[in-house]
Amino acid sequence: MTHVRTSAVVGVVLVAAVTAGCSGGASHSAPSTSSTTHANSSAPGGGAPTETNPPGDIPDNQAYVAYQPTGGFTGFTVKVPEGWARTANGTTTAFADKLNRVQISTVSAPAEPTVGSVTNTAVPQLRTQVPQFANPKVTTVQRKAGSTVLLTYQGDSAPDPVTGKVVRDAFERYAFYQQGHEVDLTLSGPVNADNVDPWRIVSDSFAWR
Repeated sequence: MTHVRTSAVVGVVLVAAVTAGCSGGASHSAPSTSSTTHANSSAPGGGAPTETNPPGDIPDNQAYVAYQPTGGFTGFTVKVPEGWARTANGTTTAFADKLNRVQISTVSAPAEPTVGSVTNTAVPQLRTQVPQFANPKVTTVQRKAGSTVLLTYQGDSAPDPVTGKVVRDAFERYAFYQQGHEVDLTLSGPVNADNVDPWRIVSDSFAWR
């Protein structure tokens, strides 16, 4: 009788041990599965929100206002984005917001700019003025004001006064000319920004008075 009881007790103990082992293995595997799922959701392409507007993109609902200089040569108007900060330095006026900029400069010119004159004069000047100046391309394009010489290029922005960060910018420089007066309209923003439509609105709005 004693032998039978001992065997029974051993059997119960073995069953309990096996049951506990199986139960412990199950509870250990669950956190592992949960941890893997969490890691996948935070990986690139997972559940992170997508940035719809890259830095520098001008909003589609941006409003524009007409700008007409009040000093120097005043014989033209051009639309600029409403609400942008305005600065003036001599015959140059600029409008800027975050990473984008519209610059308007007026000069006296004895002859109308050509692809050759911009290539031989403006490009070398900008090469000395714009950090990391690169990829200049000079063409003739049509805008509502007529034919104009367009110079596109890239360069580094001035360092941010707070963070010191430098942005790689793309530039469009339009040289409008009439009766001895040249107006250089330069539009700039980050190279990855999609500002084709806003820049077309501004450059197409230029008009002589």
